[in-house]
Amino acid sequence: MQRLQDPDHSNVDNLNNVRREASRNFKNKKEYLKAKTDELETSSNINNIKHLHKGIDYFKRGSRPRTNIVKDEKGDMATNSHSILVRCRNHSSQLLNVHVVNDHRQT
Repeated sequence: MQRLQDPDHSNVDNLNNVRREASRNFKNKKEYLKAKTDELETSSNINNIKHLHKGIDYFKRGSRPRTNIVKDEKGDMATNSHSILVRCRNHSSQLLNVHVVNDHRQT
């Protein structure tokens, strides 16, 4: 809102850049959807039913963002990507670095 109230040249340029980027993204999405529908039409024509239904399901569901949630050692939920990587590294090292102590005594 501050950008619209203060008509500074840098604010106007920033707003125009944001508008251009949004327009470019929308155009790219339209091109992607056109290519995807053409691909589904081709699958329909060559009787690739499995691929056709996968594509239709994708369009019905849309794109859903994935949420990664992992429990840490204390049982708390971790959603931060850095803490998830640390948890996976620690867990893997615990699994792979098992030190078996064999107590063989010679008589």
